[in-house]
Amino acid sequence: MRFSKLQATGNDFIVIDARTMEDKNWTELARAMCDRHFGVGADGLILVCNSDIADLKMRLFNFDGSEAEVSGNGLRCFAKFAIERCLSQGRSPSWHPVNHLLSVETLSGIRTVKTHTSGNKVVSAEVNMGPPRFLPEQIPVKVKADTVPISSYRLVVEGQELNLFLLSMGNPHAVCFVFEPVADFPLPNIGPKVENHGIFPQRTNFEVARVLNKRKVEARVWERGAGETLACGSGACAIAVAGQLLKRVGREVDIILPGGTLTVCWDGAGDVLLTGSVQEVFTGEWLGRIS
Repeated sequence: MRFSKLQATGNDFIVIDARTMEDKNWTELARAMCDRHFGVGADGLILVCNSDIADLKMRLFNFDGSEAEVSGNGLRCFAKFAIERCLSQGRSPSWHPVNHLLSVETLSGIRTVKTHTSGNKVVSAEVNMGPPRFLPEQIPVKVKADTVPISSYRLVVEGQELNLFLLSMGNPHAVCFVFEPVADFPLPNIGPKVENHGIFPQRTNFEVARVLNKRKVEARVWERGAGETLACGSGACAIAVAGQLLKRVGREVDIILPGGTLTVCWDGAGDVLLTGSVQEVFTGEWLGRIS
């Protein structure tokens, strides 16, 4: 089985053209291929599938085999892979000298990706992540909300008090703003406790962020099903939305993550736009068992 390895700001994915493949045990395959010692190594496995309502459909399986609703970084990798191989040629608009639009069906609905090219290669992409959602049942989170958004939910983990901003970017997020450098935060200890806390029926992504100024925020992310990653697109969007509603950042903000910088734009009411680079690392052939 042929595959490609792509990364977007250090968030790496294995991408497979599954349009003509029979259904497999994708959970088992994701665990095997994403293993960094015995497999290819990645944060997740992305499948390019046919869609009746968009140009293509993306399925995403995390490192632990669980299926995720959406990924901003994953969508950029998906778009680069599909467009450079003309997989959507039958439905998408023609190539544009600067950009190309691709509509992608996800478990969270249709997302639109606008790619930017250099020569015939996609080098970066802007993803329309849709609007943020704040109601407890939309996130989802099992808490009683006196006000929405839930901007300061107190959670004590390992003796540490966290004030969380809870929201959904098509998947659940809990954002914690801190004053100390994010490098000092004990994310490997706190992250899994927050991810699997009982108030989150579908688990959650957890972001730790420090505002540097109105335009720049440094952050680290503990991703649901993958652990700490070098970057998270939907997490960057969650940080930007939370920061803006708390009046700590402006409408356009750079989220500085260990893997690089992502730019998020939000007008305070509509869709959130995420922009960042994307690169194909290598292609290969999986020789392991496929069930």
